[in-house]
Amino acid sequence: MSTGERPTILLIMGSVRAGRRSPQIAEWVCSLADRSGKLACEIVDLKEWYLPFGDEPGIPAKGAYMQDHTRAWSAKVAGADGFVIVSPQYNWGYPAVLKNALDHLYEEWGGKPLVIVTYGGHGGGKCAEQLRQIAGGLKLRPVDTMPAITVAREAIENDTPQSLEDLQPFEASVLQALAEMSDLLVPARSATA
Repeated sequence: MSTGERPTILLIMGSVRAGRRSPQIAEWVCSLADRSGKLACEIVDLKEWYLPFGDEPGIPAKGAYMQDHTRAWSAKVAGADGFVIVSPQYNWGYPAVLKNALDHLYEEWGGKPLVIVTYGGHGGGKCAEQLRQIAGGLKLRPVDTMPAITVAREAIENDTPQSLEDLQPFEASVLQALAEMSDLLVPARSATA
C-alpha cells in the first residue's frame, strides 16, 4: 500500500547466489526511486524468504494457501503498488529462485506495474525478455523501458564489486523506467481514491 502520498514499490532481488551483485544494484535503483520523490521503495531479498519449491497442494490462482510462509509472501506482495525486479542473467535466462517466488502467487501480482532491471556480461536482455513473458502470464504491466546493465568481463572474472561509477551510464534508463512506472500508478491510484 502507498506510504502517505507515494505508492510503495517492492524491489525484488532475483539472486541468492553468494557474491551476488544484486544488493549493490538494488540499493542504487531503490535510491533513484526514492530520490524521485514519487515512489517509496522497499528492497525484498529472496534470500530472506523461505519459499520451498512445490510445497503448496493447490494452484496459486485459487489463493487457498496452506503454508504460513506462502501466506506471508502473499501479504507482502499484495500490499505493494508495483514492483521492480533486479535480476542477473544466468545462461541467457533468470534464476530459478526468482521464478519460484513469482510462481508462488497469482492474483497478488495482477494489474500492477513492473520495472525489469537486468545485469550481466551481456546486459541481461534475454533475461528481461523472458521475465516480460512471465509478467504477461501473471497479469503484471511491465513498462516499456527495460534497463540492462552491462558488467565488464574483467569485473566478473575478478569478482569486483559494483561501484556507483560503474552504474552511472545506466542511470538515465533506470530513471526512465521508474517514470513510466509512476505514470502507470497515477491512474490506478486515482481510480481507487
